[in-house]
Amino acid sequence: MQILVTGGAGFIGSHVVRKLVNTYPEYHIYNLDALTYAGNLENLRDIDQAANYTFLKGDIVDAHYINQIFEKHRFDGVIHLAAESHVDRSITDPLAFVHTNIIGTVNLLNAARDLWKEDSANKRFYHVSTDEVYGSLGAEGLFTETTSYDPNSPYSASKASSDHFVRAYGETYGLPYVLTNCSNNYGPNHFPEKLIPLFINNIINNKALPVYGDGKYTRDWLYVKDHADAIDLVFHKGKNHETYNIGGFNEWQNIDLVKLLCQQMDEKLGRPKSTSEGLISYVTDRPGHDLRYAIDASKINQELGWKPSVTFEEGLALTIDWYLANEEWLNNVTSGDYQAYYEKMYS
Repeated sequence: MQILVTGGAGFIGSHVVRKLVNTYPEYHIYNLDALTYAGNLENLRDIDQAANYTFLKGDIVDAHYINQIFEKHRFDGVIHLAAESHVDRSITDPLAFVHTNIIGTVNLLNAARDLWKEDSANKRFYHVSTDEVYGSLGAEGLFTETTSYDPNSPYSASKASSDHFVRAYGETYGLPYVLTNCSNNYGPNHFPEKLIPLFINNIINNKALPVYGDGKYTRDWLYVKDHADAIDLVFHKGKNHETYNIGGFNEWQNIDLVKLLCQQMDEKLGRPKSTSEGLISYVTDRPGHDLRYAIDASKINQELGWKPSVTFEEGLALTIDWYLANEEWLNNVTSGDYQAYYEKMYS
C-alpha cells in the first residue's frame, strides 16, 4: 500500500508516521508537510533513512501540487492530519485556518475522488478532527459521535467545516472515508504553544505560567502515542463512513493539571517543593473560551478494542522526561521567531 500522511512532520503526524513506517515494512509511507512553524523534520530523524519512507515538501492549499503527487504516487490511503490547530492563533488570523483546514482538505478530497473514481475498493480517506467541533459542555455529560456540532472559535469552525466536507464527499461521490474526533493530545515533540509543552519550557526557564481566567476550564487529555495506536487501528479496522471519538478517559481542570505538572517538574529538576507553583499567573481570558470538553470513547473501545495504555500521571511523567532529555530540540524550536510570537500572545 502507498499511504499519504499529511502533516507528518508535526506533533501527532510524526508519531503516526513513525508507527506506520516501523509496523508495516511492506507499505510505503509518504509524509507530506509544508514545514511551517510547527513542522519539524527533527521529529523523524530516527526513521528518515527507512526504505519505506519518503518525505514530500508541499502545501495542501496548492491544488496543482496535490493533484500531481496523487497522480504520480497513486496513493491507496490518506491519513489527513495537516491543520492549523492553535485556538489563540485562529483568533488573530482566522483566514489562515480557512485556507489550510477547509481549502486544503477539499483539495485532498478532490484528488482522492478523482484517483479512486474507477476503483475505490481497499481505498480509504482518514480525516483526523477534534472534539472542539462539538462546542462546550456544562458540568455534566460527554461528547458522543452523534453530538451536534456547535463550534465557538475560528479554529473549531474551520475543523467543523472540513468534517462536513469529508462526509459530503462520502455521500455525494461515494468516497470511502473514516473520521475521528480526538481530545487534547500531549507527549513528546509537541511544539511549545499548547499548555503542557509551553509550561514545561517556561518552568525550565523560570518564566511565568499564564493560566487563562480562573483556571477551571476542563479538558480530556490523550497521550499522543495512544492516539497514534488508535489511528492505526481505525485506518485498518474502522468501518467506512463511520466516526470514532478518541479520548483519554481523563478529565482535568487546567489549574489542577498545572499544579501536577509543577509538582513533577520540581521533583525531576531537584527544586524545593512548590517552587514552580510560584510561577503561576492568571491572565485575561481568551474570547470564546469553551468551559469543558469530555469525550465518550466507548465506541472505539467496544468495536475496535482500543483503550489508553497509560494514566495521565504516567503519560505526563514520560512527557516531562522526554523534554528534559531533549533540551536541544526544545531550544531549536523556541529560537528566533518563537520569542516574538510568545511576547505577542502571552505578555
